[in-house]
Amino acid sequence: MARTLQPELMDSASAADVAMNLRDLSRINRWFGGNRALAKVLDPYLRRQPDALVLDVGAADGETLRWLAARYPRARFVAMDRAERLLRKGRGARVAADVFVWPVRPRSVDIVLSSLFLHHFTDDEVRRILANCEESARLAVVAVDLHRHPVSRGFLPATRFLGWHPLTVHDGVISVDAAFTPAELSILAPRARVRSHWPWFRLSLEIDVSRPR
Repeated sequence: MARTLQPELMDSASAADVAMNLRDLSRINRWFGGNRALAKVLDPYLRRQPDALVLDVGAADGETLRWLAARYPRARFVAMDRAERLLRKGRGARVAADVFVWPVRPRSVDIVLSSLFLHHFTDDEVRRILANCEESARLAVVAVDLHRHPVSRGFLPATRFLGWHPLTVHDGVISVDAAFTPAELSILAPRARVRSHWPWFRLSLEIDVSRPR
């Protein structure tokens, strides 16, 4: 089945429901491999440059950056999201911006990363976003996203006993339907190294821009 994009409830949900959804996403990333997959891809770059300046695109409330900051204390992190109401919940350096009105100068940050962000966009939009990220990075572009797979699609409905908010279950299924297979992601980013992370149903994409094309 091809990837399909549908509106998510989070875009129009109440502040209370969004807070519960973000709580669930944090638990999912901690318990079910999202953070682990991101660290696996980031580690080589942050070992090479421990004080790197890292821009997180689509950072929401900055939960991922808080986890990364504890793991990589020398690195510097900036959160970027178009939703100011989410950025206000975070700490540290933050910028409210739309990825299609790209505010970042060429080669002005070391690493541009995104986590569970690219699947919200059409294929053409993903190409535009990655091109902007690649232009702005000095070291690497790193993304971790969902792997579209029948098992990952059934995960949230099958684990309601863990107390997921209904918004999390609804949007989670939609997100998996909008996610990628490894082959699809490789077509969208021909320069990238694309990897599957099992059993977490995560895909990672990395473009080492420090190397010549």
